[in-house]
Amino acid sequence: MITKPERIFDRVREWQGLVSFVSGAPAGPVPGGATLGVVSGRRRQGKSFLLQALAEQMGGMYFAATEATEAESLRQFAEALTRYTREVAEHPFRDWNDAISYLFRSFRGRPVPVVIDEFPFLSRVTPSLPSIIQRELGPGGSGRESDARLLLCGSAMSVMGGLLAGQAPLRGRAGLELVIQPFRYRDAAEFWGITGPRLAILVHAIVGGTPAYRYEFTQGDAPADLADFDSWVIRTVLNPQKPLFREARYLLAEESDIRDPALYHSVLAAIAGGNTTNGGIASYVGRKSDQITHPLNVLEDCGLVAREPDLFRPGRSRYRIVEPLITFYEAIMRRRWPELELHRAESVWRSVRPTFLAQVVGPHFEALCRDLALEADETLFGDFPAEVGSGVVNDSANRTQIEIDVAVLPPQEPGRPRRILSLGEAKWGETMSHHHTSRLARARDLLAQKGYDTQETILTCYGGSGFTSELKRDAVEDDRILLIDLNRLYEPR
Repeated sequence: MITKPERIFDRVREWQGLVSFVSGAPAGPVPGGATLGVVSGRRRQGKSFLLQALAEQMGGMYFAATEATEAESLRQFAEALTRYTREVAEHPFRDWNDAISYLFRSFRGRPVPVVIDEFPFLSRVTPSLPSIIQRELGPGGSGRESDARLLLCGSAMSVMGGLLAGQAPLRGRAGLELVIQPFRYRDAAEFWGITGPRLAILVHAIVGGTPAYRYEFTQGDAPADLADFDSWVIRTVLNPQKPLFREARYLLAEESDIRDPALYHSVLAAIAGGNTTNGGIASYVGRKSDQITHPLNVLEDCGLVAREPDLFRPGRSRYRIVEPLITFYEAIMRRRWPELELHRAESVWRSVRPTFLAQVVGPHFEALCRDLALEADETLFGDFPAEVGSGVVNDSANRTQIEIDVAVLPPQEPGRPRRILSLGEAKWGETMSHHHTSRLARARDLLAQKGYDTQETILTCYGGSGFTSELKRDAVEDDRILLIDLNRLYEPR
């Protein structure tokens, strides 16, 4: 196994997957030949950093495309090949047919990674490029006698996701499909050097697990402690002189499929403001429900929004912004943008801090609690979670609805009612008490009436501000009541 450089934090599984792809024999009935891998992920996640290190460690080639005409891109690609092989092509490449064929012929003798980064820049100008690669990888193509391990990488999620989907030319050709995700919340805290869980959640609610925000966008500035958090927000995220200030806007502008930024910002603002259903978003934006279907689909394809089904109401779902920085921008910065540009961050932050805690940190804390449940082993809830999400339980007798923040279900067993491992409520700024477990117990009874198996359901309280002494006593006496505080949320796995 090729050793992962120490400068790369975490990414152990990703590194192992890449090394295995490069080193392993190609799959299929015909031995030998070039293989294809696709690496994608939202911007700033460290894809290029990882692939550059892979090329260095394994003696491969790394080429980063730029926004350019086809002719200029071909010249840049030819120059990169010449620097790597130390051989000059006899004739300039006329088009990508020549370039891809020459590429595969140049890599023989041992498997090495050949990285083409920012691939969407090339395919946008030359839409036939995926078909050319497919042909050269196929029977009779130049790739059949090559040892190249071609890795196509890009951040345009809608483009990269389409490379291997449906009837796309490269479908079925890839031996690796790797999506580089942001760091999980525990890893992000370690990456930022934060040991206190409350501070870790506050920071994660703004910058998430995106690696680039730790050094490149803040110049290594991290809050020293909880008392320094407000000052850190003012001097970094709300500072017009820092790259992080405009980053959320750029994340949206970089997506080529977004043609009406005003509409998309309004959709995101609706979600950030707590309007998470299709109807709620449409009402906030001032459009009909069918008129926001396309923007929501585009945001999903771009990896900026996720649609999460209601576990207890089939056909219902809610939308969640995946990138915390966009939530922070839409809920906190966008309406006060002119003042922030005038360096009035201190006064703006004082007035919006309650909104930050309610609309940003609260929902983000709920999402982290669902992450905890999803990663749990069988000891936490009595079985392995197979499905974790949120849901709404209708209480017709009391003419109300009970929202379940963290519902945990095991795998479906044929011929048996669906079991519920846990029903949970998460509160960031409220001390949890009997009131919360009573609501959960009522939801448990209602779900039992609907045919769910709730005999062993655990009522879980996720408390950001602690629990009453009475509730703590109940949890000691009743093993079907579970309390999870911030320290337990950040316990090592």
